Amino acid sequence: MTRLPLLPSALVLGALVLLGCLASMLAGALSLPMGDSLLSIVDKLFGGSTSRLALHEQAVIWELRLPRTLLAVLVGAMLAQCGAVMQGLFRNPLADPGIIGVSSGAAVGAVLAIYFSPVSASWWTVPIASFAAGFACSVLIYRLAQVSTGTSVLVLLLAGIAVSALAGSLIGLISYIADDSRLRDLVLWQMGSLAAADPTRVWLALVVAVVLALRFQNRAVALNALLLGESEARHLGIDVESLKRELIVLVALGVGLAVACSGVIGFVGLVVPHIIRSLNGPDHTSLLPLAALAGALLLLLADVLSRVVIQPAELPVGLVTALLGAPFFIVLLLQQKERW
Repeated sequence: MTRLPLLPSALVLGALVLLGCLASMLAGALSLPMGDSLLSIVDKLFGGSTSRLALHEQAVIWELRLPRTLLAVLVGAMLAQCGAVMQGLFRNPLADPGIIGVSSGAAVGAVLAIYFSPVSASWWTVPIASFAAGFACSVLIYRLAQVSTGTSVLVLLLAGIAVSALAGSLIGLISYIADDSRLRDLVLWQMGSLAAADPTRVWLALVVAVVLALRFQNRAVALNALLLGESEARHLGIDVESLKRELIVLVALGVGLAVACSGVIGFVGLVVPHIIRSLNGPDHTSLLPLAALAGALLLLLADVLSRVVIQPAELPVGLVTALLGAPFFIVLLLQQKERW
């Protein structure tokens, strides 16, 4: 395997993320002249008055599309890093917060908070409920997957299917008894959407994304040791049980917040780490930052597609990522089948 250098790879991905941000700022049902839109962005960044856009057109860029773009970057980065950590923790490329049921559990918490809490309090009750439910599902699935030889991949996937089915039933029940005013919010949460992006969500996601990135990077060497096996990691001085608990809590926090901000967006945590690992190797010191950039890029592109495919309407971004990720997961399963 030819390993790509970290710095050039990061620079290339960073440049692509910036281009994706630009495309996201310009894409939407309201068609804006590209030249004037670019001038408006330049004026905002550096000062000036060269743009000829009307005030309502500038408001669309800065008050609607900018928060959505930033939220896509942050959520995509968090989901990709959480997926990379889950795969390293379980030592299996099939592990993913969505596939093993953590995202579904977090969605149950968010839906319960939306249904039972008043609208004025939902901005803080939804993240807390998502984190609590996602953490509970993480612990449950991890305990179920433990066997005498380590972590059983088969039990892991089966437990994820069971938890996802139970979560889907609970979400369906709540949606059935919800009134019309809450039903639309619940439906959007189930399919994943960035349309509700606002400064509060962006700032909350930024704080959590920075904390997760720093803690994950601090644990990158320990994750590398864990790839050798739990007994080998213990011989190297790693407190394996403490590491597992910390990573499960951090992943639950990241996935819970992502679900709270944008609903269930699947396959980002599966596809991105696997692609980066195949190109750059399994070293988590480089895998985690590159996965964050690639996850941000993937969700940006998926959000742009969701807004331009059926204009003037838009698709939920969770449907787009599922359409992109499901075939990839099937190919990955076939590859694992050949190895088994």
